[in-house]
Amino acid sequence: MNKIRVGVIGCGSIAKYRHLPEYLGNQLVDIVAVCDIVEDRVNEIANDYDAQAYTRYEELLAQSDIDAVSVCTPNYLHAPISIAALNAGKHVLCEKPMAISTEEAEAMNEAAASAGKNLMIGHNQRFVPSHQKARLLIESGEIGKIYSFRSAFGHGGPEQWSADGEDSWFFKKEEAFIGAMGDLGVHKTDLLRFILGEEFKEVGAFVETSAKEKASVDDTAVCVLKTESGVIGTLAASWSYVSREDNSTIIYGENAILRLEDDPVNSLIIQYKNGEIVKYELGGIQSNDGDGQTTTHVIDEFITSILEKRTPAVSGAEGLKSLQVVLAALESSNTKQFTAI
Repeated sequence: MNKIRVGVIGCGSIAKYRHLPEYLGNQLVDIVAVCDIVEDRVNEIANDYDAQAYTRYEELLAQSDIDAVSVCTPNYLHAPISIAALNAGKHVLCEKPMAISTEEAEAMNEAAASAGKNLMIGHNQRFVPSHQKARLLIESGEIGKIYSFRSAFGHGGPEQWSADGEDSWFFKKEEAFIGAMGDLGVHKTDLLRFILGEEFKEVGAFVETSAKEKASVDDTAVCVLKTESGVIGTLAASWSYVSREDNSTIIYGENAILRLEDDPVNSLIIQYKNGEIVKYELGGIQSNDGDGQTTTHVIDEFITSILEKRTPAVSGAEGLKSLQVVLAALESSNTKQFTAI
């Protein structure tokens, strides 16, 4: 079987610690090109992976022997680079949030359809074992009617993770567009849609900047969400959690409560109505606090979907729906009213 020849555009931390190592670990992939506007950075990465270095993504996309690309750039470049790559005949794995507007995301999906190429968005929480188990339990009816939920994703901020530290694009509105809600909250909107198996229809949100004095984007957001069937719950996203990362979700059902990634050992705890408690050690969720060795399964799904000529699990259409919840939360915060999605 011929290997998929891959290029990575943007060589910051998400590429360095997630995309590139996971591509390297996939035996069906050859990393052939990398691109970054910082010449020293891209040359170092190119040397590490024996790949061709580019400082202009247009030149990378002009290479006809590249089958697929990862777009790991600041948020405002996700759509233009992804569309250019699709138009150049490449499959695209784009980091989240997929775009900074509904219009951009729709244009990405139209480009993918026109090109007949896969567009996948890098939402990794669907692939976490505890999250997949929870979805199955809810689908099977074992948990009964879902009443409510609460989900959080927070840590100390991207300066601890980004290649540029406190000078990171994450804090700049003109490059990031949105802060913690787009960085972390969009992961949770995607996860909750996946676990609950339905769409959100309304949101009320407070989106604020309280911890990062130099940031021109939000660092803390709290949302109240309502699904199409009437399930209500809360979502919190923050760069202001100064101790250990919180990436937990709790689902309150008719027959049981599901506690996901809420315990350091047991990734899923089921507390049944009758008092029974079942604990599962299913492997930890990937964390910025950890050593980065836990695979996200995003790369494997992207490559497999290309080879099998099928729609990836987190398609551009799915990415758009998760983004629209975030955009509605921003509107709600600005208008001080509940916003329809």
